[in-house]
Amino acid sequence: MAELQRTPLYDLHLELGAKMVPFAGYDMPVQYPLGVMKEHLHCRAEAGLFDVSHMGQVILRGAGAAAGLEALIPQDVIGLEAERQRYGFFTNEAGGIEDDLMFANRGDHLFLVVNAGCKEADVARMRAALEPDVSVEFIENRALLALQGPAAEAALVVLAPEVAKMKFMDVATVSLNGAECWVSRSGYTGEDGFEISVPVDAAVELTRILLSDERVEPIGLGARDSLRLEAGLCLYSHDIDAATGPVEAALTWGIQKVRRTGGAREGGFPGADVILGQMAEGVARKRVGLLPEGRAPMREGTELFADAEGDGAIGVVTSGAFGPSLQAPMAMGYVPSDMSAVGTRLFGEVRGKRLPVQVAKLPFIPANFKR
Repeated sequence: MAELQRTPLYDLHLELGAKMVPFAGYDMPVQYPLGVMKEHLHCRAEAGLFDVSHMGQVILRGAGAAAGLEALIPQDVIGLEAERQRYGFFTNEAGGIEDDLMFANRGDHLFLVVNAGCKEADVARMRAALEPDVSVEFIENRALLALQGPAAEAALVVLAPEVAKMKFMDVATVSLNGAECWVSRSGYTGEDGFEISVPVDAAVELTRILLSDERVEPIGLGARDSLRLEAGLCLYSHDIDAATGPVEAALTWGIQKVRRTGGAREGGFPGADVILGQMAEGVARKRVGLLPEGRAPMREGTELFADAEGDGAIGVVTSGAFGPSLQAPMAMGYVPSDMSAVGTRLFGEVRGKRLPVQVAKLPFIPANFKR
């Protein structure tokens, strides 16, 4: 078994009393003494600080960087304005999702953030497709923080007043405590907030300064997961994977018109024929929100049935937890398209019993982004 890697904030996590667990090859904090429930609610009410330094940070540089990345993902890269960021996903020839990512236009280069468990494969994919015309630089000397919640702006403005002008998906280079930081107004909780790429040698001190604000608490992976699930956001290798396409995953909002059928740069990405065909003709199954009618959460892997007894499973839960803001269990999963309408009553098998669950609208908690 490979030794777990540690982020630059590992010792600080221990100092703060974090419970550490293995995640994507790293030793990561799952919770702090406050506990998952209170961490979640604090992030919704004020601000939470997450260590997401396990994620991969990549720079693409060269005249053909935007066109080159467009050949790998179904998003509009060429038309992305400077100092703006967009959500995207790498696809394969079968139309599946190899990873999802954020990419930003920094003027003379593109800055990408990819998932921890996929970063080596993502970098290899880009190097094989883009080099030598486009350089692919894997950044290893920077940490990544996520400051999330309605008080995130107020906490960060203390260090950099200019961030108040940023809107959702804006990016900027900002000096924080004397360190050059790459800041985006984004995150994965459904709340307003920022992601901050900071040099490793400045990461611990910046984290301490942010946590010294009484509005900011450290938040672990446990609350990060329940926050993103309430926000209806996919977790790679759970809700989406290489065998799952963007149409069935309800992610077609992330494919801009210019890359769709009839668009100026239609197709041209791996699996384009499959994905554009599914957008036109439909798919057999769809990702949906699910609200169990009782108090028992339906966890990942729970089989879904059309009836209370008999018949085989028709779907499966891919993410499930108790929603602290909802004060009720919640889940996402895949069901046949003809059973995907909001309000459809299904049954999930929990400990040998089939319990009722309703298809629900996503997100469970409305997004609170600064538009």
